[in-house]
Amino acid sequence: MQLLLIEDDRALCEFLVPLLRTHGHSVTAAHTGPDGLAALREGEFDGVILDRMLPGLDGLTLLHTLRAEGFALPVLMLTALGAPGDKVEGLDAGADDYLAKPFDASELLARLRALARGRSGGYGAVVRCGDAALDTGARVLTGPKGRCEVSGREAALLAFLFRNAGQVLPRALLLDRVWGADSEVEEGNLNNYIFFARRRLQQVGSRVQIQTVRGLGYRAGEC
Repeated sequence: MQLLLIEDDRALCEFLVPLLRTHGHSVTAAHTGPDGLAALREGEFDGVILDRMLPGLDGLTLLHTLRAEGFALPVLMLTALGAPGDKVEGLDAGADDYLAKPFDASELLARLRALARGRSGGYGAVVRCGDAALDTGARVLTGPKGRCEVSGREAALLAFLFRNAGQVLPRALLLDRVWGADSEVEEGNLNNYIFFARRRLQQVGSRVQIQTVRGLGYRAGEC
């Protein structure tokens, strides 16, 4: 992947850049929010590793800006702010994944591989959760007892749930990421599609369940 690393900790950059290059990634580093945003506007990248606390322009504001400008590339937030509320804020702002510092290098590399697999038009384009796998291009869900085709909306919902397995995703976030921020979709539609997604998982014999977390949202995971 062609990665943009936006991180003001230069010692961490000196560790990450050669690590990522050793594992086949091409890396450009920026150390401030404005420099990172300028690099995004001027270059071509497959993904971003983004710190949250940046000089000049914080990571959340930068993320809001790039999403508003139409950048759809995957973003992994890498930050010392690891409380559940911080993760929700990062996902709400448009992050595809969120990893708290300190982190294990092997986990960072695994998460980047998962982002690469899930990119639209990227290699593989398969998102996995437990014993279930979703081919986002062909819109086919596979489990222990077979496979079935899913609609585009079902695929988008399942893909986002799978990519963030184990995390509680607020209803508003799901509506925004699956239907779009400007959509006038009603929340009842989300209820319907959660029902459809659960039925699809049962159809392929998967142990993955989409749990309702009362007052908060939904969480996907294998039971």
